[in-house]
Amino acid sequence: MCRHLAYLGPPVTLAELLFDPPHSLVRQSWAPRDMRGGGTINADGFGVGWYPGAGEPVRYRRAQPIWSDPTIAQLAAVTRSAAVVAAVRSATVGMAVLDGAAAPFAEGRWLFSHNGVVRGWPDAVVPLAAGLPVRDLLTLDAATDSALLWALVRHRLRAGVDPVEAVGRTVTDVAAAAPGSRLNLLLTDGHRVVASVAGHALSVRETPDSVLLASEPHDDGPGWRSVPEGHLVVAAAGEVRVRPLPTPVRHAGQAGNG
Repeated sequence: MCRHLAYLGPPVTLAELLFDPPHSLVRQSWAPRDMRGGGTINADGFGVGWYPGAGEPVRYRRAQPIWSDPTIAQLAAVTRSAAVVAAVRSATVGMAVLDGAAAPFAEGRWLFSHNGVVRGWPDAVVPLAAGLPVRDLLTLDAATDSALLWALVRHRLRAGVDPVEAVGRTVTDVAAAAPGSRLNLLLTDGHRVVASVAGHALSVRETPDSVLLASEPHDDGPGWRSVPEGHLVVAAAGEVRVRPLPTPVRHAGQAGNG
């Protein structure tokens, strides 16, 4: 399983999210607490995306363990942002390990991440993939389940579907086509975050002017709360709403991540 997070609020350094907390995302890359059968470490790549201002986000992605990259710690110490998405990756067996397979995926102002696995890959989701434009399939970031999930969400966004609906319907469609999948998705435009809880854990901590969503709490401090299984989180800085997914989602079995 991957670990991912999203932050919205007053500008902070990337280091405050990735490195400084006692159970930071970097620590979760080699000592995660809740992998649920999806491997033991998250060493198959990492990525971070942030919004430097009013424009589109910037990304830094690598196909190596985050602890082995000599640049990210320096970059994180001097880079500040009010909106950040980051992930560390544990690849499903047989899926590519390359820069393009690491979240966050991006288009325009959107950043996207997936924590989980699509069961029966790729056969189970061939009918869903067939509904995408051929060009989208030919230009996937990587031949992985996570990249396809992003293509499915993105296709809805391009059609003008509300982001909450785009995430929710993608989760329920894939869950129906590939039972047992784990589909914790995370989508943001730098102002609002939409996240699903379908097969794995997600915690949220909010203050009057910020919100942090994370696969695992990055410290033992107060304020963290778990999001119930089968729900969506819709969050902005200082505002969090939780609602059920459009239809029930079933999950079972071991997991990995694309």
